[in-house]
Amino acid sequence: MNIFYDENMPFAAEFFADLGMLTAFSGRSLSSTDIRDADVLLVRSITKVNEALLKQNKTLRFVGTATIGVDHIDQHYLANREVSFHSAPGCNAVSVAEYVLSALVVLAERYLLTLSALTVGIVGAGNTGSRLSEKLTALNIKHVLCDPIQAEDPADKREFVSLEQALSCNVVSLHVPLTRTGKHATYHLLNGERLARFKDNQILINACRGEVIDNSALLKMKQQGHAVKLVLDVWENEPNILTALIAHCEITTAHIAGYSLEGKARGTEILYRALCQQLGVLPNKQLADFLPTPAISAVEIKQKFDEILLNQLVKMVYDVRRDDAIFRQQINIQGFDHIRKTYPTRREFSSITVNLNNALSLDVPHQLGFNKKLDKKREDHGTEI
Repeated sequence: MNIFYDENMPFAAEFFADLGMLTAFSGRSLSSTDIRDADVLLVRSITKVNEALLKQNKTLRFVGTATIGVDHIDQHYLANREVSFHSAPGCNAVSVAEYVLSALVVLAERYLLTLSALTVGIVGAGNTGSRLSEKLTALNIKHVLCDPIQAEDPADKREFVSLEQALSCNVVSLHVPLTRTGKHATYHLLNGERLARFKDNQILINACRGEVIDNSALLKMKQQGHAVKLVLDVWENEPNILTALIAHCEITTAHIAGYSLEGKARGTEILYRALCQQLGVLPNKQLADFLPTPAISAVEIKQKFDEILLNQLVKMVYDVRRDDAIFRQQINIQGFDHIRKTYPTRREFSSITVNLNNALSLDVPHQLGFNKKLDKKREDHGTEI
């Protein structure tokens, strides 16, 4: 069996080596000729899987995308060809939520904001929005959820607000899929009219899909002097983005919010298990088999947990300013895809064990996703806060 996989899928060779012959490819430049002999095709979001890509292939049985989003996949075409399709819902939800939290920590420090005094409007309450909600709840940060699709689900007992209510919060964080048709289409959800309603002291974060915001309208608004603070990880027309918008942003990155090592590798693992199921093979590998030991794997907290300590703890794992600096320095030299391809290893909160030696710290770090139990073989790497 011929298995073709995106070269940026962590541990793909390790997971799939026993299932067939492996061929790695560059996701952006993949052609129909390249995969004409593929039985299995494993992609990420930059590869559009459609009739044009698969026209020379007659053997394909399985397509998987190691991503939450599926707007790059022509599922109708695959169904007509009786090709099995699988995505990886929720694989990088934690990673994106931690990206947003890092951005909030950085902006709070930059503008002397008190996080607990802010209200956050989460637009999109699926896997990613839910993980962000959990972390904000742990920090006692007030937030509201807006998701008309989830709101129509009688099994979802959460409270939802209108889009207008969500957009009026101090912070607006977008976590919707990209859809272009239907009652709740998200293409240019934030158009010129809605963007104009933002106030100068608000923060707008987009870590879902670039086309959810009309980038040209946003640039025009900023050029006219609007002071809304922008955190943009995703852009319209990637990789050929509107670079003039970069100078008007607080934090800019190259669609890497979900690029933690754990987030990307979970997508690989999900597809591995899906393919095993289709082949009738018992999976015998798991992500924990391949994750490396982090440079710092344990910390000890001996004081009351507050926003200053939160700032230190979050930045110890992931400081989004690093990725902002890389983006600004390299976007016009190396390009968007190069930044993503050479993205430095980034870990999630769960890679670090936090030991609490002060009852006043409560359990906030663990509620945020930091580990509780210390693996004895890693004790040597501990530090103190």
